Parts: sequence; C-alpha cells; structure tokens
Amino acid sequence: MPPILASAGWQWIKDGFALFRKQPAEFSTLFLAYMFLMLGIGIIPVLGQILPLVLVPTFTMAFMQACIRAQLGERISPGVLLSGFRSPAFPKLLRLGGLYLLAAVVAVGLSSMIDGGIFWQAMSGQVELDPETIQESDLTRAMLLALALYLPAAMAFWHAAPLIMWQRMGVFKAIFYSFFAVRRATKAFVLYGLGWVVLGVFLPVIVSGFMSALLGRNLATMLVLLPLSVVLTTIMYCSFYMTYVQAFGPPPGAPGSPGGPKDPEEERRKQVYESLPDFPRPENSQADADKARDDEPPPPRN
Repeated sequence: MPPILASAGWQWIKDGFALFRKQPAEFSTLFLAYMFLMLGIGIIPVLGQILPLVLVPTFTMAFMQACIRAQLGERISPGVLLSGFRSPAFPKLLRLGGLYLLAAVVAVGLSSMIDGGIFWQAMSGQVELDPETIQESDLTRAMLLALALYLPAAMAFWHAAPLIMWQRMGVFKAIFYSFFAVRRATKAFVLYGLGWVVLGVFLPVIVSGFMSALLGRNLATMLVLLPLSVVLTTIMYCSFYMTYVQAFGPPPGAPGSPGGPKDPEEERRKQVYESLPDFPRPENSQADADKARDDEPPPPRN
C-alpha cells in the first residue's frame, strides 16, 4: 500500500466540505434527525445513557451510506438513518458498540485515580460541573489521562464499522485492520485532528464572540452557533468517509469501486474537456507514436 502523506489529513477535511456541498440541506436534516433520535433514546431510564454509545457504529454507517448517495447524485432521505439497522452486519455493529462502551468506561474509570471520580460523575450525569469544582479538582489531568488511555481504542475503532459492513469482516479482524491503517497514517491523522480543533473549537468561539457583541449572547447562540455546530459536525462525518476511502478504497457501490458506477463529477469534467476546440492529444501521444513506428514492417532487404 502506498504511504499516506501528512498533507492528506487536510485534504480529507477539504473533501468532506466538498461532499457536504453536494447536498447541504439533506446532510443537515439527516444529522438533526439523528440528534432528535438520540434525545428520545436519552429519555429512557438507564438504557438512555448506554444505547447512544452502543449505537454509534450503526449510525456512523448511516452517514457513510449518505456519503455514497451524495457521490452518486442520489437524494439523501432521512430513511438513510436506518440503513445500519437493516444491514446483515447489524449484530456485529452492536457488538462493536459494546466494545466502544467498554473502552470508554475503562478509560474514564481509571481517570478516577487522579480526580477522585469527578470526571466519571460528570460523564455519567451525576453532577454538574461548575468553575469551583473544576478549580478544586484535578479534572484537567483526569481528562488527559482518559484521552491517552482511549486513544489506542479510537485507532482500533476508527475504520472498524465500515470494514464490518462493507468488507464483511469479523469484529476483531476489523479492529485489527483499523488500528494499523490509522497507525500507518499517523502524521495525516495528527494534521486532521489539528484541523478539526481549529474548525470545530476555535472558529465557533471566534464567530460566537463576534456575533454576541452585535446581537447579544442568547440570540447569537440560537442564530449562529447552533447552526454552525450542526454544519461542522455533519462535515466532520463526511470527512470520516474520506479517511476510509483513502485507506481502503471506495466501498461497494461507490464511484470508482470495482464494478461500481463512474464518478458523475469526473464524467462531467471529461465531457467539458472533450468539448473544447482543438482538443489536445493526451500526454502519452509521443509514446503512441513510438509504438506505431515500432509496429511498422521493416524495409525489405536487398
């Protein structure tokens, strides 16, 4: 497999933006439907805290399938959100979600050794964090420890869901391939993560601060920050798809896949190029001329 350069990390983000622009309203509607569904599940006692994390791989594949539809020029409907549930791989996706939950519990649970369980209580909804609690506890160190402990699991889970659904791998085989695919592209993922820190954290803070000065904090949050968060999160899901394509190639049914349809955008560009006057010969025309000369019969010998 060819090496993945660090610059690919930023290219994934750009490609995610390009994919989102194909159907921005449909992608945003799909994400809002997902959020409302998660809010409804959250109402369920006990299970409401567990199911959202267990179902992450299943809903991730819904967004992945939406990306394929956008590439094909097909309309993305809210029904795509249930595509993971309809897949034969659904039981495996549930098992993968259980491993998501286990890894998160272990990482956050071990962080209790530093802050006495404050981060655990905050994540489980037992307490609400206030400036005084944050200042008096080692919450920051606990969060950093939990992040460091969860990082290998995140690498193992990153491509696991699409590998299970599209490549029909078993859960642990998909985890194995995902871990080493991410490890092979470490520099690209570092740049990818830094890019999303800038776009997903600093950009909303700057925009909300500017708009709050003009409109007031509550109005700026409602009119600017919430829509911006929805758009950026949806674009991030689109960029997830691009990281998979870079590592494992187009999935079945996507443009460029074996036996799959041609990329409509590529076909359009080709038609425009060929319609130009004085259409130039391809770059290998010299090679074609050399080949034609070699194919000529040798002159007769006297």
